[in-house]
Amino acid sequence: MLDRLAGKAFYFFFDGYSRYIQIVIAPEDQDKTTFTCPYGTYAFRRMPFGLCNALETFQHCMLAIFSDMVEEFLEVFMDDFSMLGETFDSCLGNLAKVLKRCEEVDLVLNWEKCHFMVNEGTILGHKISNKGIEVDKEKVEVIEKLPPPTNAKGIRSFLGHVGFYRRFIKDFSKISKPLCNLLQQNQPFVFYGECQSAFEELKMKLISAPVVVPPDWTSPFELMCDANDHAVGTALGQQ
Repeated sequence: MLDRLAGKAFYFFFDGYSRYIQIVIAPEDQDKTTFTCPYGTYAFRRMPFGLCNALETFQHCMLAIFSDMVEEFLEVFMDDFSMLGETFDSCLGNLAKVLKRCEEVDLVLNWEKCHFMVNEGTILGHKISNKGIEVDKEKVEVIEKLPPPTNAKGIRSFLGHVGFYRRFIKDFSKISKPLCNLLQQNQPFVFYGECQSAFEELKMKLISAPVVVPPDWTSPFELMCDANDHAVGTALGQQ
């Protein structure tokens, strides 16, 4: 999704309002949502947050509504809508189509969180613009201030945060190997010099992460693979 959004001239970002309660529960299934409180027994008539499969149902509903627009000029992730355009006029035309569809299905948008005709934006922790894909500086600042982990749980947390941006870090598996070794079963936790160096190097590479340019999918590609004892790597190059 990020690759399809990046590299465009103009963007619109929409945010849905009261997303779950806009979906009506079938009358024959409402009794399955019954709950008890001091004032009696009640059941939901509209889908509440926290209901089993509520996330999947809402996402499926949004994709069904915009099925003819998704992957063309619109990307939908839950209640976040990202729309793009190569030119100012095409972007306005796409905007008219999306807003008309919202009116047809009574989909409510949060006006305060909508951004119209901008050149960049942040989605799923990444900054997208006509330059390409970048890391979200606010999230990187949080990782930069993390102290060295003191136990295996801290290692998992750090690798989870940094691993979210592993596409920006060359040789991520190779650099993080000393930290991953500490997660092995029955491995004593000794945060020695090599682990400290890996910890600092990962943070430094993330701070100075490059801009990732999405590939041109209309061109032919060459896939190069390599493997060793602790990592498998691939490189996708355009001819």
